[in-house]
Amino acid sequence: MPEFQLRTHTKREMVDITDRVSELVGRSGIDEGICHVYVPHATAAIVINENADPNLCTDILEALDRQVPDGVWRHDRIDSNGAAHIQAAILGPGETMPVAAERLVLGTWQAIMLVELDGPRDRRVVVTVI
Repeated sequence: MPEFQLRTHTKREMVDITDRVSELVGRSGIDEGICHVYVPHATAAIVINENADPNLCTDILEALDRQVPDGVWRHDRIDSNGAAHIQAAILGPGETMPVAAERLVLGTWQAIMLVELDGPRDRRVVVTVI
């Protein structure tokens, strides 16, 4: 099963992984099918959204903070990252998109993003193409 690792650099960030996923799709030999991208971590997520304007990534992280603030959760008594767990559960660990002509089918402004909610950390990304 294809996968890759990446190191995040800050506590919270959105990292564009589209090129790395596209490379694995191209090497898969699958002409038409689906690609699923999954992060096996409880405080990170995968989303598809715009990455042309870096302000949008900041806006998304700030919106999550407004909805799920730090420091008010029972889990914070264990390791102070309750909000990261809840935000990751809301966003979800994976995304699925179509593949056509050995390429991801994404809209003009769409990018696949790993959302780091409790970094910096080493993250593993699993890519399945069928």
